[in-house]
Amino acid sequence: MLTYTAGFLLFLLGICLSLAWHEAGHMLAARAFGMKVRRFFVGRGPTVFSFRRGETEYGLKALPIGGFCDIAGLTSLDELSPDEQRRAMWRYPAWKRTTVMLAGPVMHVVLAVAILYAMAVSLGLPNLKPVTEPVVAATSCVGAVCPAAEAGLRPGDRIEAVAGAPTPLWRDVIAAVQAAEGPTTLTVRRDGSALTLTVDVARVPQAGGEVGMMGATPVPPPAYFRYDAIAATSATAAFTGDLISGTITQLAAFPERIPAVVEAIGGERDPDTPISMVGAGRLGGEAVERGLWGTFLLLLVSLNLFMAVFNLLPLLPLDGAHIAVVWFERIRDAVRRLRGRPAGGPVDFTRLLPVTMVFIAIGGLIMALTITADIVNPIRLS
Repeated sequence: MLTYTAGFLLFLLGICLSLAWHEAGHMLAARAFGMKVRRFFVGRGPTVFSFRRGETEYGLKALPIGGFCDIAGLTSLDELSPDEQRRAMWRYPAWKRTTVMLAGPVMHVVLAVAILYAMAVSLGLPNLKPVTEPVVAATSCVGAVCPAAEAGLRPGDRIEAVAGAPTPLWRDVIAAVQAAEGPTTLTVRRDGSALTLTVDVARVPQAGGEVGMMGATPVPPPAYFRYDAIAATSATAAFTGDLISGTITQLAAFPERIPAVVEAIGGERDPDTPISMVGAGRLGGEAVERGLWGTFLLLLVSLNLFMAVFNLLPLLPLDGAHIAVVWFERIRDAVRRLRGRPAGGPVDFTRLLPVTMVFIAIGGLIMALTITADIVNPIRLS
């Protein structure tokens, strides 16, 4: 229990630092462009301590829930002191404002890639697409006969063909053997040499009729792949791309999975239903309890990539909405210039507040549902 609790708290700390890392991205990009960053804090709630360096106040808040970066003039609603007027963020070119808002999600990707690269050269990257090759792990008997062993098939042999039909994967071997009956030729590669064996395939009754069996099992596919420092670069990039693609797919399917979360509160939990930070923390705790550090790190990576993609949605107060507003202003002003009219000025965010409040309310409801489900009926590691 102590190990589980430590893992749970460690994972929540990882989430908190990931969110603070996100805000650090905004801060570094804003300062690089000369924008004024008033405050940068890790956590929320009451201030534990703070100090000022230059024009920025840095500090730690009591609640380990992310952090925030206060950039002067993020929107036109922001109250500015006289010395901040010329440096208001909304006055800067669209590409600079876009870069500042993109910097947060990008930092999640950077962190995820760094963790994955470290895994690639140490623990290894998980095999997301396990393929069982036609290499024999062991032979066994089928009832009273042992067809594969009697034919001379040995562990380590690669079955390249059954009855002349190529078998690049073990599932091809299964299909060919199940359709065979009696003496059947196997083309086998052993120690670099090709051999032809004849196996007397046994017919075994199963639901739907008889199927052929020869009594051989495959070598299981590797669970993890380790790489050297150079090969790990391309492997990490490909693995990250696969995870991002999967994250986008899961996010697109998110709305249709909400009813399953409601059902999970009073019934069985589908492992594909969304989880909250609490649920993720529980999985992290279980991973540490079992010594599955690869799983722990992969959970943290997946969460960071989810936050990167989620923050790009064009919904306030997410970064994607601010980017959408920037380019709306840019396109609107381009159209106004074509009509011989002056620029329209910054978007009035007060008009967006109703939509923002609706989104926040829906988000809060979904969060409450997932947290409840993760407490009363949590998803567990298999």
